[in-house]
Amino acid sequence: MSEADLQRDLRSAFGTFATGVTVVTTLDATETPRGFTANSFASVSLDPPLVSVCIARKAASYEAFATARSFAVNVLADGQKHVSAAFGSRSGTKFDGIGWRRGETGSPLIDGAVAHFDCVAHDQVEAGDHLILIGRVVGYDHTAANPLGYCRGAYVSFALASEAVAAASAPGRTRIGAIVEYEGSLYLPLVEGQPLPPTASRLGHSGDPDSLVGRLARDGLTAEFPFVFAVFEETGSGEQNVYYRGQAKSVSDQARRHLVPLGALDPSLIEGRAVRTMMERYLRERREDAFGVYVGDTEAGAVSRLANA
Repeated sequence: MSEADLQRDLRSAFGTFATGVTVVTTLDATETPRGFTANSFASVSLDPPLVSVCIARKAASYEAFATARSFAVNVLADGQKHVSAAFGSRSGTKFDGIGWRRGETGSPLIDGAVAHFDCVAHDQVEAGDHLILIGRVVGYDHTAANPLGYCRGAYVSFALASEAVAAASAPGRTRIGAIVEYEGSLYLPLVEGQPLPPTASRLGHSGDPDSLVGRLARDGLTAEFPFVFAVFEETGSGEQNVYYRGQAKSVSDQARRHLVPLGALDPSLIEGRAVRTMMERYLRERREDAFGVYVGDTEAGAVSRLANA
């Protein structure tokens, strides 16, 4: 594997860690507002209150932040993908059309953000091709709005995930399923000769044998499925379907008999069009390493899959 391929592969590995999205802002020596998009934000200390964020040395605003006496971290809300895109570009007009106000330090605070952390420069750490900025928080605020998420090169909607969790916990006509992967295979027990993702009427827990998590535990799987993959309604019956995707951490010998290698899965064996199409989409997006979320019904809907930040 070439050095470039190794770097791309490492970037993909780093990208499996889900984060929020922030815009870091300051005023340069001419009082011109500067900013960049970052998901490298972290809380460092409560006493004193410290936060950190990384900026690439090749960033257009590197000099402004490297010499800044203050900066602000703006945690973007679910509906602010356009703000993330604007500040992730190399445009010289990033602030055009973006509402903001000065914070206590003078650094720009973005309107509509979930939270702001207004900081004075505390320390800097040289770290390879980046500079770590450590700031002491002198002012902050936050709201109850849903934050914007980011994982595997795509935006994540925590609001949609919350709705799915609510649907999964609600009584009534609901089917909860999971596409569970383990070492390059999918766990697909045969149901009337069809390899289908396991389902149940509720998400539940390992001690509830009639729930999805309980069924997997009974079958000998320990799995985590933190991502929503599809939310759709059965046309006619009105039954709600919520399918998650995730990874098995351990699989019993009994469950291994139902593992189907990704390359051997034939979705045409699945009679139901909605599930067949869903599995075809999973295989395609798995190859592309760019998953989306389908929302709709069994007749029509849309996959939300957004470009890189």
